[in-house]
Amino acid sequence: MKIEDLKTKNLILFQSISGSRSFGLATENSDTDIRGVYYLPKEDFFGLNYIPQISNETNDITYYEIGRLVELLQKNNPNILEILASPEDCIQYKNPLMDLLKPEDFLSKLCKDTFAGYAISQIKKAKGLNKKILNPIDKERKSILDFCYILQNNGSVPLKKWLSENGKTQEKCGLVNIDNTKGMFALFYDESGDLGYKGIIQNEEANQVSLSSIPKGEQSVAFMFCNLDAYSTYCKDYREYWKWVSERNEDRYNVNQNHGQNYDSKNMMHTIRLLQSCEQIFKTGSLNIRVENRDELLDIKAGNWSYNEVMQKAETLIKSIEHYHSISKLPDFPDLGKTTKILVEIRETFYS
Repeated sequence: MKIEDLKTKNLILFQSISGSRSFGLATENSDTDIRGVYYLPKEDFFGLNYIPQISNETNDITYYEIGRLVELLQKNNPNILEILASPEDCIQYKNPLMDLLKPEDFLSKLCKDTFAGYAISQIKKAKGLNKKILNPIDKERKSILDFCYILQNNGSVPLKKWLSENGKTQEKCGLVNIDNTKGMFALFYDESGDLGYKGIIQNEEANQVSLSSIPKGEQSVAFMFCNLDAYSTYCKDYREYWKWVSERNEDRYNVNQNHGQNYDSKNMMHTIRLLQSCEQIFKTGSLNIRVENRDELLDIKAGNWSYNEVMQKAETLIKSIEHYHSISKLPDFPDLGKTTKILVEIRETFYS
C-alpha cells in the first residue's frame, strides 16, 4: 500500500504539516514535512497485511496506522506526541474521531526519558562531533611502533627516532618481556640477521609487538616501553573518525564549517527545542509545540552561539526539567487501559 492508496480509498484520519513549519521555525529554504494517521481496510487489518507505517522515499511524508499511533503515544514518543499537538493552522484534515485522542490522556513522567533522554543523547553526540572537528585524525594510519619508546637518560625517546639515529631497523630487533612489568621489554639487536629475531612487529597491521627467542649470552642494547592502552584508544578513535567522515552529510558539514562553531547547529537547535518542550510538559502539564523563542533558536541554527553557550543553555534546561519533574502531578505512565479503550472505540466505528 502506498500513500496514494490512502487518499484514493479515503483511509486518512488525520493529516498535518509538521517539522519546522509546525514549530514556527521555518525559513524560506525549509522543506514541508507531512505527518498523518490512517486506518486499514477491514480485510487488511484482520488478515495478514497489517501495515503499521507508510512513508515516501525521503521520509518527509509519513502516515501511521491508528493502532501504531496509539502504541507510540502510550510510550510518550516525542515525534508522535507532537502530531497530536499540531497547531490548528497546520492541520489539513482531521476526522472527528481523532478528537477522542487527547494529549492529556498520554502525557506522563515518561517524557523525561523520551524527550530529555533523547536530547541528552544528542548533546553527547554533539560533544563527540566537537571533538572530531577539533581533533581530525590523519588518513595515514599509525602503527604500534608509533606508541613505543626507548628509555634513555631518565626519560624516553620515540622508538622510530632511536632506530633512525642509531642506524637500526625494527626487523632486526628482538624483544623479551621484563618480569613484573606491563609493556616493558628488553630489546636485543642482531646486526647479521642470523639469530632469527622476529622484529618488533610482523607487519604494519599488527596489534601486538612480537617476542623473540634470545640465545643465551646475548646482551640487550636498550629497554623499550610499549603503550598498548594508548594504541588501543587510537585505533578506536581512528575507526570512529573515518566512519564519521564517510557517513557525514557534506552539505550540512560545510555549513557548520562555515559558521565555525564546531557543532551541528541545526541538530542542536532542535535539541534545545526538545528540552524546552520537556520543561513545558512538566511545568504546565501540557504540550504546545509552537515555540516562543523563534529568534533565539534560529540564532543557534545560524551558528551565532558558541559551543559552550549552547551547552550552558542545555545544562540549564536539564536542571529545570529535573526540578519540575520532581514536583509534577503527571502520572508515572499513561493509563494504558483507558487509552486502549479509546483505540477500540475508534476501530469499532470502522470495523463493526
